[in-house]
Amino acid sequence: MKKNDNKIKVIIADDHAILRAGLKQILAETDDIVVIAEAQNAAEAIKLACQQEADVLLLDIALPDRSGIDALKYIKHENSRIAVLMLSMYKEDQYAVRCLKSGAAGYLCKQSASAELVNAVRAVAKGKKYITVEVAEILANNVSIENDKALHETLSDREFQTLTMIASGFSVGEIADKLALSVKTISMYRTRMLEKMQLRHNADLTHYAIKNHLVD
Repeated sequence: MKKNDNKIKVIIADDHAILRAGLKQILAETDDIVVIAEAQNAAEAIKLACQQEADVLLLDIALPDRSGIDALKYIKHENSRIAVLMLSMYKEDQYAVRCLKSGAAGYLCKQSASAELVNAVRAVAKGKKYITVEVAEILANNVSIENDKALHETLSDREFQTLTMIASGFSVGEIADKLALSVKTISMYRTRMLEKMQLRHNADLTHYAIKNHLVD
């Protein structure tokens, strides 16, 4: 029997080498978890998740070449067996529910990852969902207000991502660079957002995002 056969096999996908090293060190202190591969962008994460015999993928939501949510959807379509645990610098109320609806097994903020990582990996490897108390509260609130959906809940993942970046002060050109998309495409997302949310200007989007606690 091979050395790692009985261990939970993990892939770490994050564009920051220092963070990958930190996560790997935390998992290395366990007896039942082993990191078998690392990726620094979405393309590498997708390739590894579809080709390696891994149990869990730790996937950053903000990768340089493609949205983590986009990568998540593709990976779950190609390899439904792997459990994807999303890692993010964003607060739970911004992306957690979207990730879970897109197929993620759990969502962890990077600020709390060191304390919760091992338990989260073990839980999702067993086929369970891993959600924090904060995410559970958000899910409960979503159920209670499902019939009175907030305007930003009508946005697609890309539109929502564009909204939070505009509200954070990024220009259309800067957003296009960060998401590896054309300025025309980002402008189209912006136009759709304004129409869906019945707003007129970037200032309105920013005001809405701040009022609804979508940005810090």
